[in-house]
Amino acid sequence: MRVGEAFPAVKKFVGEDFFDALAGVSVRAHPPKTPMMMFYGQDFPAFLRGFEPAQSLPYLPDVAALELARRECYHAGDADPADAMVLTTLAPEVLMETRFELVPSAVLFQSENPAHSIWQFNMVEPFQITATHEWVLLTRPEMDVIAHNLDAATYAFLRTIQDNETLAVSADAGLAIDSSFDLSAAIGLMMGTQIIHQVKS
Repeated sequence: MRVGEAFPAVKKFVGEDFFDALAGVSVRAHPPKTPMMMFYGQDFPAFLRGFEPAQSLPYLPDVAALELARRECYHAGDADPADAMVLTTLAPEVLMETRFELVPSAVLFQSENPAHSIWQFNMVEPFQITATHEWVLLTRPEMDVIAHNLDAATYAFLRTIQDNETLAVSADAGLAIDSSFDLSAAIGLMMGTQIIHQVKS
């Protein structure tokens, strides 16, 4: 697999000639450690951060990291989602002490630059980019990767859920970011995106 195939948005953004030049330097500096496609180019975002000719494009490493995250989501193992109705049977005090195992394809991504918006601009359709820092949940309910834009509080909530903390602790993580964090909406997001694999009460 060529670097250009692994990072099509980066290549499209900077142009083929510039990309081929930096890809050549990157491959020589960091030869592939495995033939598995999902792991190809793991060092590429870090390489871009130190590649002097790309310093005028500070968002480029984050776009490359997003492309890695999308590939991780796409190649993750399959896991059936839990029956969301299980949550409706739990008493409130039990629900708050519940832990959730997420499906392997649920990938959380954040960047200090509008990496997801830039990816969409180059790979889907042009639009006015207004975002700065971005938080994204990547899912793969079928064969396609779907990106869900998050706010910082919901990202913190889901990250804490992913770290195997209880719903109560995860809610506190969201509230610590934003006092208006909506726990019901966050639970609805998990149910709607079918990222809950197991409910451990």
